[in-house]
Amino acid sequence: MAYIGNIPAESFASFEKQVFTIVNSQTAYTLSHSVTNENDIRLVVNSVVQEPGSGKAYTASGTTLTLSAALTNGTDTMYCVFLGRALQTVNPPNASVGSDQTAPTIITGQTAETSIATDDTILIHDTSASALRKMTRANFVSGIGGTNTPAFQAYASSSQSQTNDTFTKIQCNTEDFDVGGNYDNSTNYRFTPTTSGKYCIYGQAHCNAGTGNVTRLTVAIYKNGTDVAKQDTFIDTSDTVLTEFTGLTTTVESANGSSDYFELYARLRTYNGSTVTIEGGAGKSFFGAYKIIE
Repeated sequence: MAYIGNIPAESFASFEKQVFTIVNSQTAYTLSHSVTNENDIRLVVNSVVQEPGSGKAYTASGTTLTLSAALTNGTDTMYCVFLGRALQTVNPPNASVGSDQTAPTIITGQTAETSIATDDTILIHDTSASALRKMTRANFVSGIGGTNTPAFQAYASSSQSQTNDTFTKIQCNTEDFDVGGNYDNSTNYRFTPTTSGKYCIYGQAHCNAGTGNVTRLTVAIYKNGTDVAKQDTFIDTSDTVLTEFTGLTTTVESANGSSDYFELYARLRTYNGSTVTIEGGAGKSFFGAYKIIE
């Protein structure tokens, strides 16, 4: 198909613009492109479009622009638009692209990133500024939920004797981990979280009592010296084979982040009133807690 003038391109277009530096008492200015006459440009002085032609505001020929009256530097401004010089570009005008103009492959077609670094960036929309902004992964995730620390888990490394039918604190003295350093594994064997919030707290007691001796094992979690959760395990004393058994309890409790503390207790009730043992060793009698992300 034939065209008069430039062949249309599959692109966006804008007109070239020239801004002039005003020189006092001067009426002739040099254009950056040659024109046939004044109708090839639009002249704007002090934000007002001027009328072209002889006896009007301006004339133009070749690269010479002639004003009908001189302007004043520092007071007046002037620029022209070349109407015959359209600048083609593949970049669309600002704020002109919407979701209908984009394809899913703009995301799905990208190379998958499997190693995420804290300084990787993502694109977000800032509602307060009504603009797109970039944000690092570290900054983005810092505002989501929080962390589940302080957290700890510890176990009793050695066996501990229990007086019949008496709640006794289990001395979990060996830490598997203690993120935040809030668990005392040497003196009070208690967890005193320094961050306020809700915590999942759990504990287990493993008992070795001999055949047909224990009738009941109670595992309890104490908060500030009072039980807030406990679980009973009942044993059939006619069982002549069972000698070891386990009790486990868990709860969710709030902590004020300063004075609240938690401890693990156990109570063994024997058939004949004798003293029995809470077994030590990894995976037997243990105590732990972690902060719930809110």
